[in-house]
Amino acid sequence: MEPTNGQDYRDLARALVGLLDVARRTLSDEPATSELVGRVTSHLGCGLSEVVAVHERFPIWDHVNVQCGVDAYLARHGSAGTWFGIAAGMMRPHQDLLSRLAAPAPGPLGRAGSASYGTAATGPETDTEVVALGLIATTAPEGAPVVIGLRAEREFGPPYGDLEILAASRDAASATRTEIARLSAGHNVFRGQVLSFGESEHRGNELVSFLPRIPLDAQEVVFPAGLLESIERHVAGVGALAGELRNAGQHLKRGLLLYGPPGAGKTHTVRYLTGKLTETTVVLLTGRSIRFVESAAALARRLQPSMVVLEDVDLIAMDRDFSAGENPLLFTLLDAMDGVGADADVTFVLTTNRADILEHALADRPGRVDLAIEVPRPDAGCREQLLRLYTRGVAFDGDPSVIVAATEGVTASYIKELVRRAVLVSLRAGDRPPVVRQPHFDEVLAEMSAQHESLTRSLLGNAEPGSRSLPAVRRSRG
Repeated sequence: MEPTNGQDYRDLARALVGLLDVARRTLSDEPATSELVGRVTSHLGCGLSEVVAVHERFPIWDHVNVQCGVDAYLARHGSAGTWFGIAAGMMRPHQDLLSRLAAPAPGPLGRAGSASYGTAATGPETDTEVVALGLIATTAPEGAPVVIGLRAEREFGPPYGDLEILAASRDAASATRTEIARLSAGHNVFRGQVLSFGESEHRGNELVSFLPRIPLDAQEVVFPAGLLESIERHVAGVGALAGELRNAGQHLKRGLLLYGPPGAGKTHTVRYLTGKLTETTVVLLTGRSIRFVESAAALARRLQPSMVVLEDVDLIAMDRDFSAGENPLLFTLLDAMDGVGADADVTFVLTTNRADILEHALADRPGRVDLAIEVPRPDAGCREQLLRLYTRGVAFDGDPSVIVAATEGVTASYIKELVRRAVLVSLRAGDRPPVVRQPHFDEVLAEMSAQHESLTRSLLGNAEPGSRSLPAVRRSRG
């Protein structure tokens, strides 16, 4: 490669100077202040260099609540016009609105346009419009002019939202942001809802979904006498006495561990509690979504009374004696549970099939796990109740005692599947409507007891010969 001589450098410098000169002359033909900047500064009554910006960044799933807060603020303080837009294509990643206004924007890019909108859920079957990129002129609580800006960034990196308040003074901007935050909390659409944290395909970001709250009658939860009452007393009973307990200096935050074989009714119990506690915000975390426990706990603090459910918690809370190396998610879980104040009306409900391998630290402090309940396989009386419960929608012509005797050691899920298959046998036999008879149950029992169905029995929690029930959760190392 031949070395570059001095003349080449001089030619390059002249070309750059020429380019800058063309740029200068081009910009001099444009108005000194773009229409967009003029609209902001004329409302604020100061030059752009004097504008103060106060920011509030929020997770994208909270966008709907920030929008509700802004809408409530505008309803209270009014607005000078409607939402107006800014050229989205001129926004750089992580650039704030004030920086964008200060950047040169010749021609159409400097004009105010229409705001950009999106849609966000407000319930299992409802939604609302949210501002994805826009500004609106209004006043601060004490009357000074301010401009509110909203932006949702989804294109670069993990999605997030920005609330930006522009004003001639920091006090006015800060007071506006403070009131919007208070109104957002008061109009939070998550309050009293059943929510599920998950992840979207967009870089694994947090995603909050609304789930329907399905009421269950206590008769649909078949347990040994007193067990369901103990669970309700610990979860709902403490909340009912929240004020008195706080006055007595006692902690409200509590933890419940439900353990037992798969299919015994742990998730069913959670559904029952969710349906019963109609004024409680419920946040469900299952599988990989347990890694969002920190966000779920923060949400629970804001929306108490609340309940955070972590299903199959052994996936992340295995005792360190059973695992090699550190488990970051375990410490995240413990920190999240400890981060909720002791006087917060928040319940953590944990479920597991493997209580014997759970980390002992879950029970080391009040409010983590202070009640562990074994959800057992149903005894003979419970199996008969379950049989009648699951056949209540069809004609039943069988001998309950025979079926009960033949299903010793099974779970509620097993009996539910047994009834479903018996109904299928009746339908295939031509019964319309179906009538489940004893021969149908005999056929299905033989089928489900066959060697090739051993995995099915295991998945439904059936106790195979020689199996043993799980021990109670350990309180300390032994």
